[in-house]
Amino acid sequence: MAMPDLLHRWTRQEVLALPDDGNRYELIDGELLVSPSPRGLHQRAIASLFRRVDPYVRAHRVGVTLFSPADLMFEGDQVVQPDLFVVPLMENGREPRDWPEMGIPLLIAEVLSRSTEWDDKFTKRVKFQRSGVGHYWIVDVDARTFEDWRDSDLEPRIVADRIEWWPAGAGTPFAIDVPAYFREVWGEESAG
Repeated sequence: MAMPDLLHRWTRQEVLALPDDGNRYELIDGELLVSPSPRGLHQRAIASLFRRVDPYVRAHRVGVTLFSPADLMFEGDQVVQPDLFVVPLMENGREPRDWPEMGIPLLIAEVLSRSTEWDDKFTKRVKFQRSGVGHYWIVDVDARTFEDWRDSDLEPRIVADRIEWWPAGAGTPFAIDVPAYFREVWGEESAG
C-alpha cells in the first residue's frame, strides 16, 4: 500500500519538485501518496484499456484519452496521476494541451495494485467523486472485474460481463466485453 506522510501537509509545488526516481507521487488534500513502478500486468491492462477507449473518444469527439505519468490538478493544490483518463474538449472544441487546461476528467480508470489498493478504492475515489468525475473504474486484474463508480454512488457496481460508458454528446455508448478484455490482458488468447 502507498504510505502516506501524515506529519507534513504537502503542497503542489513540493510534489512537482520531487525527483524523477521511478515512483509515482500524488497529492490529495495535503497528503503525499507514493507508489512504486507498477508490475507488467498492470501496464498491459492500461494499454489494452487505452486501445479500446481512445478510438471511441476520438470518433465521438468527446475529449482526449491520456494516461500517467500526469499532473492533473483537482481543486488547486492537488496532483493526481490516474492510470487512464478522458478529459473533455475545451469550450472552443480544441483539445487541451497542458495540465492546467485539462479540467475534471469525464472518465478515470485505475488498475489495482497491492501497493495502491487502499488509495484507489478510498482516498482517490472519494476525491474524484467530490470533484465531479462522472465515471471512475477500478480495474481488478486478479478478480477480472471492474468496479463502476459514478459521482454520487455510495457503492460500486461490480461488473464481470460488460461495462458501458455513455458520455454527453456521444451518439452511442462505449462498451467493453469484460471477459475478452481480461483474456487479452492475461495473454490467454486473441480477444477480438
